Amino acid sequence: MNQITVYSTNTCPYCVMMKNFLKDQGLPFKEVNVQMDQTAADRLVAATGQLGVPQTEINGQWVVGFDPEKVMRLVK
Repeated sequence: MNQITVYSTNTCPYCVMMKNFLKDQGLPFKEVNVQMDQTAADRLVAATGQLGVPQTEINGQWVVGFDPEKVMRLVK
């Protein structure tokens, strides 16, 4: 089972694209809105060194931005 978390904000079009892509692929994910959760935002920067969104954690690996090809390489 894939562990997928999408870190997003309310105003990010690429976040919507990422979530729609995952849904279209039938990949369940949880979403963390870093705009509403400062602690999660701080954790994200600590983990990746970047604040931009979307950032998607897939089985412990990071995908920065909307990168469907990388997503498909990382899912089982």
